[in-house]
Amino acid sequence: MEQKVINAKTRTVCGKKAAKELRAAGRIPAVMYNSKGEAVMIDVDEVEFNKVWRNITSTTLVTLNIDGKSADAFIKDTEYNIRTDKVLHADFFEPAADKKLTVRMKVECSGTPAGVLKGGFLVKRTPDVLLKSDAKHMPQKLVIDISKVNIGESFCVKDIELDKAITVLTPADTQLVSVAPAR
Repeated sequence: MEQKVINAKTRTVCGKKAAKELRAAGRIPAVMYNSKGEAVMIDVDEVEFNKVWRNITSTTLVTLNIDGKSADAFIKDTEYNIRTDKVLHADFFEPAADKKLTVRMKVECSGTPAGVLKGGFLVKRTPDVLLKSDAKHMPQKLVIDISKVNIGESFCVKDIELDKAITVLTPADTQLVSVAPAR
């Protein structure tokens, strides 16, 4: 998967007037936090940011080039105006390279279960899974193939195939989906 890159500049002025001037110039005021709680005020190009922001998940690492120095960060939060369809402010988080992150990730299902094709009903049990990993190995999406699940069977957390660097904190016998027989 290609690395998403956003070019940024450090900024020294803050406040409403400075933010309005930045937005008028096609830039978005932003802040990048690190794991120690330190913050750096930056601004990013609006078009470049929107191309990346609209096509990623909350666990996608983005490379921020701040005045020539690069840092891997997550887009943690955005302030968005729905009337004008514009991002007003963005928050980035740079995780520590040596620490593991704990993330609750939504499970997406792909395929049609074999039991549904035989007349059964798909029952979604648990919508998300708790994962622990360093930022580089964290998956962007968690997609499970449920096409082999028959009537009376279920797809559990232990059936998910993940990288060895990822630890699943949700109990292994937790059912994600099952196929119930027709009544």
